[in-house]
Amino acid sequence: MYLAPLNYDRYFKKVFSDTRIAKRFLEDFFDITIDHLEILPTKHKITDNSTAVEFDFRCRIKDSFVIIDMQQWFKSDIVHRFYMYHSMNTVLQLEKMPDKSIKLGDDKKRDIKDYDKLIPVITLIWLADDNLNFKDDFVTYTMTSETLNDFVRNKNLWKKENILEIIVERKKYLEIIDNRTRKLDFLQKNKLIYAFQPNIVKNQKYSKYLAWFELADKTRNKLNEKGWFDKYLKDEIFAEIIKRISTETFEQSDWDYIDNQSDFIEKVKRFEQVFIDEGFEQGMEKGIGLGVEKGREEERQKQEEKQQQEKKEMVKEMIKEGLPNEIIKKITKLTDEQIDKIRNELKKNDKE
Repeated sequence: MYLAPLNYDRYFKKVFSDTRIAKRFLEDFFDITIDHLEILPTKHKITDNSTAVEFDFRCRIKDSFVIIDMQQWFKSDIVHRFYMYHSMNTVLQLEKMPDKSIKLGDDKKRDIKDYDKLIPVITLIWLADDNLNFKDDFVTYTMTSETLNDFVRNKNLWKKENILEIIVERKKYLEIIDNRTRKLDFLQKNKLIYAFQPNIVKNQKYSKYLAWFELADKTRNKLNEKGWFDKYLKDEIFAEIIKRISTETFEQSDWDYIDNQSDFIEKVKRFEQVFIDEGFEQGMEKGIGLGVEKGREEERQKQEEKQQQEKKEMVKEMIKEGLPNEIIKKITKLTDEQIDKIRNELKKNDKE
């Protein structure tokens, strides 16, 4: 292995901690020119009762706050989780939001937050191993009027003979979308973008961002060699990336991290696949039965016991690998008490 996997958190953060590299990536992906980029703190705790949330990368460019987060493997919660990150990046602006004074008369005034100073948030989720069933390089979601969705889904309207009616309806909905009263257009400037590394590498579209995802994909191969990256050395920024993730200067802790990450990712994939396979099998049974009642209580209990046992074995493997409760909880959704119970069982078995 010549280069460490860029998609691994440690090396992704090591690369994007360089302002020049982060600036260039954003310019290439969004096809813009950035005069100034300010890297912001990534670790936050919103309330005393919430767990800490850490972004992979967070910055501010002229008129937007931007998050880039790397997702290495399939996870069922990525839509909800990144929507939360996206929302947090808006809320965090309260930290430095100025006040404005409202005069109440009789020389009295009231200070309130000046929400006019809120700026849009862009969240870019870099998916290394998933495409959410899309074939495009990326997909963007924004907040817009629900009437637009109604317009597109109106099957009765979308007929060739209705072309004049369609034009009239389109004009009406454009007026809704373009309404900037009280800065309504602010909502559409906030974006959640899912970028699909597998699709970008496969599609090979001429784009400035192709080289970034192509290089990252090559580094995922544990057998990658120095010659694979010669063409990137002609570019100063990419040469710096290669320097930062080159294994030639690695210490043992780096190799241990890579081995642990590889094993962990493989275990997670196997764990998720169990439930995917079971869901497929159950779906096939229902299709073949077609109206035959097969869901007896005894059978449901067996299935549940089987799933619980498989999850338990998975937790045992994670414990043996030395993974802390915090990581095990995120993967299995078990409580500390349930995980500790399994730990104690392992200790008891070891003594026997």
